[in-house]
Amino acid sequence: MIVDDDEAFLNVAQALLERNGVVVAGTAGSSAEAVQRVRALQPDVVLIDIRLGQESGFDAARQLACNGHSAALVMISTHAAADYADLIAESPAAGFLPKAELSAAAIRRILGAG
Repeated sequence: MIVDDDEAFLNVAQALLERNGVVVAGTAGSSAEAVQRVRALQPDVVLIDIRLGQESGFDAARQLACNGHSAALVMISTHAAADYADLIAESPAAGFLPKAELSAAAIRRILGAG
Protein backbone atom coordinates (compact mmCIF):
# COMPACT_ATOMS: atom_id res chain seq x y z
CA MET A 1 0.00 0.00 0.00
CA ILE A 2 1.19 3.54 -0.71
CA VAL A 3 0.31 6.59 1.41
CA ASP A 4 1.01 9.95 -0.22
CA ASP A 5 -0.95 13.18 -0.63
CA ASP A 6 0.26 13.61 -4.24
CA GLU A 7 -2.16 11.73 -6.51
CA ALA A 8 0.20 11.94 -9.49
CA PHE A 9 2.97 10.27 -7.46
CA LEU A 10 0.55 7.59 -6.25
CA ASN A 11 -0.35 6.73 -9.83
CA VAL A 12 3.28 6.64 -11.04
CA ALA A 13 4.51 4.67 -8.01
CA GLN A 14 1.69 2.14 -8.28
CA ALA A 15 2.35 1.60 -12.00
CA LEU A 16 6.11 1.28 -11.43
CA LEU A 17 5.75 -1.26 -8.64
CA GLU A 18 3.11 -3.29 -10.46
CA ARG A 19 5.36 -3.48 -13.56
CA ASN A 20 7.94 -5.04 -11.22
CA GLY A 21 5.51 -7.68 -9.99
CA VAL A 22 4.44 -5.97 -6.75
CA VAL A 23 0.74 -6.09 -5.95
CA VAL A 24 -0.29 -2.66 -4.68
CA ALA A 25 -3.29 -3.39 -2.47
CA GLY A 26 -4.38 0.23 -2.35
CA THR A 27 -3.46 3.85 -1.83
CA ALA A 28 -4.33 6.56 0.66
CA GLY A 29 -3.85 10.31 0.74
CA SER A 30 -4.03 11.02 4.48
CA SER A 31 -3.30 9.46 7.87
CA ALA A 32 -6.95 8.76 8.58
CA GLU A 33 -7.48 7.16 5.18
CA ALA A 34 -4.30 5.12 5.65
CA VAL A 35 -5.47 3.69 8.98
CA GLN A 36 -8.86 2.84 7.49
CA ARG A 37 -7.45 1.26 4.32
CA VAL A 38 -4.75 -0.73 6.16
CA ARG A 39 -7.40 -2.11 8.50
CA ALA A 40 -9.56 -3.14 5.52
CA LEU A 41 -6.84 -4.34 3.12
CA GLN A 42 -4.26 -5.85 5.53
CA PRO A 43 -1.23 -5.12 3.28
CA ASP A 44 2.17 -6.66 3.99
CA VAL A 45 4.03 -3.37 3.42
CA VAL A 46 2.97 0.27 3.68
CA LEU A 47 5.04 3.00 2.01
CA ILE A 48 4.34 6.28 3.83
CA ASP A 49 5.38 9.73 2.61
CA ILE A 50 7.06 11.71 5.37
CA ARG A 51 5.06 14.82 4.47
CA LEU A 52 1.34 14.22 3.97
CA GLY A 53 0.22 17.76 3.22
CA GLN A 54 -0.25 19.35 6.64
CA GLU A 55 0.14 15.96 8.35
CA SER A 56 3.25 14.03 9.32
CA GLY A 57 3.87 10.62 7.86
CA PHE A 58 5.62 9.76 11.10
CA ASP A 59 2.32 10.31 12.94
CA ALA A 60 0.60 8.02 10.45
CA ALA A 61 3.28 5.36 11.01
CA ARG A 62 2.84 5.60 14.79
CA GLN A 63 -0.96 5.33 14.44
CA LEU A 64 -0.61 2.21 12.32
CA ALA A 65 1.89 0.65 14.72
CA CYS A 66 -0.24 1.49 17.78
CA ASN A 67 -3.33 0.01 16.17
CA GLY A 68 -1.60 -3.36 16.03
CA HIS A 69 -1.21 -3.60 12.27
CA SER A 70 1.49 -6.06 11.31
CA ALA A 71 2.42 -4.39 8.01
CA ALA A 72 6.06 -3.40 7.57
CA LEU A 73 6.27 0.38 7.38
CA VAL A 74 8.71 2.14 5.04
CA MET A 75 9.04 5.92 5.05
CA ILE A 76 9.47 7.60 1.65
CA SER A 77 10.36 11.16 0.65
CA THR A 78 11.87 13.37 -2.00
CA HIS A 79 14.23 14.61 0.73
CA ALA A 80 17.42 12.84 1.77
CA ALA A 81 17.42 10.37 4.66
CA ALA A 82 19.90 12.59 6.50
CA ASP A 83 17.23 15.31 6.72
CA TYR A 84 15.08 13.02 8.87
CA ALA A 85 17.60 10.55 10.31
CA ASP A 86 16.61 11.03 13.96
CA LEU A 87 12.89 10.85 13.24
CA ILE A 88 13.33 7.76 11.06
CA ALA A 89 15.36 6.05 13.80
CA GLU A 90 12.69 6.85 16.42
CA SER A 91 9.78 5.78 14.22
CA PRO A 92 8.27 2.30 13.97
CA ALA A 93 9.36 2.20 10.31
CA ALA A 94 11.60 -0.60 9.03
CA GLY A 95 13.54 1.95 7.01
CA PHE A 96 13.59 4.82 4.56
CA LEU A 97 13.48 4.91 0.77
CA PRO A 98 14.01 8.03 -1.37
CA LYS A 99 11.18 8.34 -3.88
CA ALA A 100 13.72 8.58 -6.72
CA GLU A 101 14.98 5.08 -5.80
CA LEU A 102 11.57 3.45 -5.48
CA SER A 103 11.60 -0.10 -6.83
CA ALA A 104 10.55 -3.58 -5.80
CA ALA A 105 14.21 -4.49 -5.27
CA ALA A 106 14.81 -1.47 -3.01
CA ILE A 107 11.80 -2.35 -0.87
CA ARG A 108 13.01 -5.95 -0.57
CA ARG A 109 16.47 -4.73 0.49
CA ILE A 110 14.99 -2.57 3.25
CA LEU A 111 12.90 -5.47 4.49
CA GLY A 112 15.86 -7.86 4.33
CA ALA A 113 14.26 -10.02 1.68
CA GLY A 114 16.64 -9.47 -1.16
